[in-house]
Amino acid sequence: MTQQANMAEAFAPFQQALTQGWGRALESFRSMGVDAPGALGAMGTPPQMPKFSFAQDKLDGIRTQYLADTAELWQQGFAAKPAGDKRFAAEAWHSNPMSSFAAAAYLLNARTLLGMVDAVETDAKTRARLRFAVEQWLAATAPSNSLALNADAQKKALDTQGESIAKGMQNLMKDVQQGHVSMTDESAFEVGRNVATTEGAVVFENELFQLLEYKPLTAKVHERPFLLIPPCINKFYILDLQPTNSLIRYAVSQGHRVFVVSWRNPDDSLRDATWDDYIENAAIKAIHVVQEIGGTEQINTLGFCVGGTILGTALAVLAARGEKPAASVTLLTTLLDFRDTGILDIFIDEPMVAFRELQMGKGGMLPGADLASTFSFLRPNDLVWNYVVGNYLKGETPPPFDLLYWNSDATNLPGPFYAWYLRNTYLENKLAQPDAVTVCGEKVDLGRIDVPAYIYGSREDHIVPIGGAYASTQLLSGPRRFVMGASGHIAGVINPPASKKRSHWIRADGRLPAAQAEWLSGATEHAGSWWTDWSDWLKGHGGKLIAAPKTYGKARRYKAAEPAPGRYVKVRA
Repeated sequence: MTQQANMAEAFAPFQQALTQGWGRALESFRSMGVDAPGALGAMGTPPQMPKFSFAQDKLDGIRTQYLADTAELWQQGFAAKPAGDKRFAAEAWHSNPMSSFAAAAYLLNARTLLGMVDAVETDAKTRARLRFAVEQWLAATAPSNSLALNADAQKKALDTQGESIAKGMQNLMKDVQQGHVSMTDESAFEVGRNVATTEGAVVFENELFQLLEYKPLTAKVHERPFLLIPPCINKFYILDLQPTNSLIRYAVSQGHRVFVVSWRNPDDSLRDATWDDYIENAAIKAIHVVQEIGGTEQINTLGFCVGGTILGTALAVLAARGEKPAASVTLLTTLLDFRDTGILDIFIDEPMVAFRELQMGKGGMLPGADLASTFSFLRPNDLVWNYVVGNYLKGETPPPFDLLYWNSDATNLPGPFYAWYLRNTYLENKLAQPDAVTVCGEKVDLGRIDVPAYIYGSREDHIVPIGGAYASTQLLSGPRRFVMGASGHIAGVINPPASKKRSHWIRADGRLPAAQAEWLSGATEHAGSWWTDWSDWLKGHGGKLIAAPKTYGKARRYKAAEPAPGRYVKVRA
């Protein structure tokens, strides 16, 4: 046999594993109702395994290393110890020879398979998809996920005389009934009782949102009201979890008259709602109502994640109409330019978007559970299998954690809204192109947003990569300030000063070069939360201090209808 034939035979199992990983990933996403990258064509045709080959020199190196590592593993035998992976860190793994060897062999094979992905000769997107598929397969097949091999779970079963197994079965049945894996003790929380408790009232509502106004905590407030638009793919109370970590309460305590959009959790009555509806009848409507209640021509605005994309679109539409309602805009982990979408890019291509348009573009609903599952499987070991092991194999009840309770409180999305969003942002990136897309009858040009902007990105954000967040600095026209915080999409944002955690980066000279890496080379790290820097910036756009209002809303037209957080946010998907 030729050397090439020998190599092909030696690596046939890895080729098979890549194929199986791809196939299992596609099946897992289809089972969740989510289309994996390229999973379905425009007419729902079956997926095709992408074609690729391997770089021979890289294969030679992988083969040599694999044979050497395998020989060493067999030489160690049952004395082999898995190292460097928290899934196998418990002492029970190291004191059980069979489990220890299985974990060590698994880690060796995992390293080799991922090395095989790196050796693939193909385009970057196909390689990223292969890596994702293999990582999903590796996460699912880890020996820690099996009671037969999980030494730590076995020890707990012995120590509890089988009680942990019985409890695990109860946890499994409960999660099957509720339709998702429990990440926290959900019985410990209730919206309005111990999360989303900042005092306020609903002062306006329509079929898409309720507008909440919060009770002042200071004798005087800034004359310009402050409107927050959270993402509609989640519930607003991520900004108001507990009094100690509530961005809403913090803004109120800084002397701002704060209003927040609380999105309705859509049901079938909103199956035809479009992106234009969310811009015109929600974001723009909220801006106008806050202007009217506050009696001011301009207000301060904030958008978080998709809420920032909605806010940016709304302000561009209003600019095209000759309106300039915002004295300032804050964008938190927001994409306006969708060239850098990180791991989410592997899901987006023409067949996938066309299928979604065919499926729900003319009406329908994307269930919240589908989105929640997708985001969880972006970090499968931390957000899926960790809880499978703890809840079911060990019979543990996850501890109460407000952020994970919010994460499990899913929201639906109207199909036409979702289909428009996929095509015009993630696929074609039209918002970033002046006048390339029409919204609410107006050509959208983000460059017309000529107001002071505070743009924040999180360094380890896997949903809005730091480069994607930074790209907004190149689109808006007014004075811009960019700040980078440590940690990820949520933990980086929800970082109150009192916690004295993490850090943030600011560039003193205010320069905004084209690339985020160049910006960072001239930035300085500061300990603690970015909130104080933002608060100082926002006060400069709040206007003079006036007596705090004694009542919510505005007499006759906008009266307090019900206490915050309102009923919309309490509707479960």
